[in-house]
Amino acid sequence: MKQWTSLLVAVALVPTLAFTQPAHKQDPKMDKFVSELMKKMTVDEKIGQLNLVTAGEVTTGATASTGVEAKIAAGQIGGIFSMTTPKKIRAAQELAVNKTRLKIPMIFGLDVIHGYKTTFPIPLGLSATWDIPLIEKTARIAAQEATADGINWTFSPMVDISRDARWGRISEGSGEDPYLGSQIASAMVKGYQGNDLKAINTMMACVKHWALYGAAESGKDYNTTDMSLHRMYNEYFPPYKAAVEAGAGTVMTSFNDINGIPATANKWLVTDVLRKEWGFNGMVVTDYTGIAELMDHGLGDLQQVSALSLKAGVDMDMISEGFLNTLKKSLKEGKVSQADIDRACRLVLEAKYKLGLFEDPYRYCNEDRAKTELLTPANLKVAREAATKSFVLLKNDKQLLPLQKKGTVAVIGPLANTRANMVGTWSVSSDLVNTPSLVEGMQSVLGNQVKIVTHLGSNLLEDAVYQEHATMFGRTIPRDNRPESDIIAEALQTAAQADLIVAALGESSEMSGESSSRTEIGIPAIQQRLLAALLKTGKPVVLVLFAGRPMTLTWEDEHVPAILNAWFGGSETGAAVAEVLFGDVNPSGKLTATFPRNVGQLPIYYGHKSTGRPLAEGGSFQKFRSNYIDVINSPLYPFGYGLSYTTFDYSDLKLDKSSFKAGQSIQASVTLRNTGKYDGEEVVQLYIKDMVGSITRPVKELKGFQKVFLKAGESKVVTFTVSEEDLKFYNNDLKFVAEPGDFTLFIGKNSQDLLATKFELK
Repeated sequence: MKQWTSLLVAVALVPTLAFTQPAHKQDPKMDKFVSELMKKMTVDEKIGQLNLVTAGEVTTGATASTGVEAKIAAGQIGGIFSMTTPKKIRAAQELAVNKTRLKIPMIFGLDVIHGYKTTFPIPLGLSATWDIPLIEKTARIAAQEATADGINWTFSPMVDISRDARWGRISEGSGEDPYLGSQIASAMVKGYQGNDLKAINTMMACVKHWALYGAAESGKDYNTTDMSLHRMYNEYFPPYKAAVEAGAGTVMTSFNDINGIPATANKWLVTDVLRKEWGFNGMVVTDYTGIAELMDHGLGDLQQVSALSLKAGVDMDMISEGFLNTLKKSLKEGKVSQADIDRACRLVLEAKYKLGLFEDPYRYCNEDRAKTELLTPANLKVAREAATKSFVLLKNDKQLLPLQKKGTVAVIGPLANTRANMVGTWSVSSDLVNTPSLVEGMQSVLGNQVKIVTHLGSNLLEDAVYQEHATMFGRTIPRDNRPESDIIAEALQTAAQADLIVAALGESSEMSGESSSRTEIGIPAIQQRLLAALLKTGKPVVLVLFAGRPMTLTWEDEHVPAILNAWFGGSETGAAVAEVLFGDVNPSGKLTATFPRNVGQLPIYYGHKSTGRPLAEGGSFQKFRSNYIDVINSPLYPFGYGLSYTTFDYSDLKLDKSSFKAGQSIQASVTLRNTGKYDGEEVVQLYIKDMVGSITRPVKELKGFQKVFLKAGESKVVTFTVSEEDLKFYNNDLKFVAEPGDFTLFIGKNSQDLLATKFELK
């Protein structure tokens, strides 16, 4: 009992803040319906609603549920995830509706992360589009397709801020910035849920992972997070809050502990902040076996941790079945109350009511929709657009790109001809067999204009066991077990036939994502040796980089003339790469996570604090300053960075006034000119620095951006409005305030290359 008592004391010691944001308005009809239903329910039936199991059809965790069919009939399951197709889902739903006493339908979920059958770029790639309407559209299409196949609940968006590229799940989020992350979180929720959750083509969103999962120590998945309240509220919480304010129906707890209390048992996190401060009135679900894992955290046996989770504010138990098997005993022993169980049951039932499942349990089981609404030409067109806009041109020496549509191109590398890796990690419903590879996509775009020759060039990884781990879940890349020198020699023979070389290198899709943390985040050495050999041919080389994270590319940046970061672009990756390489589309992607020079710089992000001994931006080593002996402070590629085939000039930064008062605003404008030969889009970025604060403030913070299209030679005045609200932050008392004083305003092409001016908040 000592552990139990200690934990309850520890939870009580976490500060509770006096926020008064009202809860979202509830539907009186829903309240009445659910209340009347709950009056009829036994304790066992209520606890059964709190149990979420997997059908085992799609692998997203280490264990699977057993005896699912019998448990449904016994009223012991509230929802199922990883089951697909209207036929299978209808059969399961019929068991719940026809075999149980109260005929309560189940909810059906799936990890629809960046598309369903039509797959869009990985979320980190999508964020690099900086195109909020397009991102919302991808979520809308994902909902359309998933609901056509029976799904009504997605475990997305993942809104975790991450500044450590070693963490594999950085691929699944929107990067390092809270402002941009908040915009994307809101857009994704709106895309999934639409204006009416009862519509057959919308689905309930689940914001994850609450909270701070992306700040795991050492970039190691599931690891501890220890963070000040100021950093939580100012830098990590905003995207979660934005998603809640956008109306997200559910929230998922994270795996990590936070300052000693694991998220799934953290009452301060789940109840005090999420529900009381932010007014969230939806359902909270654990992550995969989240409750059972509390035992390994050292919080007690399954009964103890289940009670702690329920009392913390968790409503639905994913996989662990701790609620199902222990809550009734805990109720009898006074470890939980009937009110705790009723709260959780009510919120599960309300989620089902909001989806219209009580009106029609089979509303998502229309097999005709499944035949006509998946992988449509219109959806694939959006996927291709999203992919082309996500790609980031990192280097283009002497304007090597765009390429001309003529001659012979050698596409060489382990990522050249693999279909299964194009869609990227967390694409559990994607078609890995029929998605075109890079070579196939290029051939479809170029036709007979360009001859393509191809070769594996090297194995993905030197170590066969490591490669097996990096190509799980059907993402196989064949190995060539001959000597490396023989493989490279053969690749060079292929290259000799060509006018130029496209090197398709980097990570496989499963080298990032969940449980795919890496301590070395460069291109694997065996691939780098291939790249060096290709460069020695003297032919022009374009590196098409496949990556699920920022990578260390110092050598590549020094030696390779052109580098296009393609992330993993989804269903249309191959064709999209071709369109960008050969100039049908001018790349416009900008990085949303900083690329370090080496792994020793991690974590690295643009919005850092100054310290008391700052090094001037871009400065060289100085003793007794905050810097390294062996590498400069600046990243290889900064946040917001990305080249175009054209060039953009920024000039004439102006403010309409030099100061403003609370309740007013100020307008900033800059003249943007396309000074190159190509039409193109530019992401104009606005940053602000609070010069004097009651607590230390970041060197700059993104506060606005606009994606602007200009024809060659065209110019436009781009205007931003900055209000008092944009200057607010959580102070030492965790009050959200704007403090009067001086500010610097920056506008430019990335977080380093900026024009600057000053203003004052009176």
